[in-house]
Amino acid sequence: MATLRNLRGTKLHADEEQTVREAADALFFCDDLDGDATAQQALAAYHELTDRLLESGRVTPEMAHRLTAQVEDCGPLVAVG
Repeated sequence: MATLRNLRGTKLHADEEQTVREAADALFFCDDLDGDATAQQALAAYHELTDRLLESGRVTPEMAHRLTAQVEDCGPLVAVG
């Protein structure tokens, strides 16, 4: 949430912020990413957004990486074997 507040207005427009929130929410409520089409679609939309933000220079690669890590951390735990 703090990262989104820092990006609001100057780096992210309201609809873009919503895309980030939807991806984080979908992952948070997801038990199995492979079986959850809604979470997959939300994550794909998020990655499309970050690609556009990087291409336009509105965010740095470091910021995109940090935000992506935070969004993905909302997702289901993956067993390490």
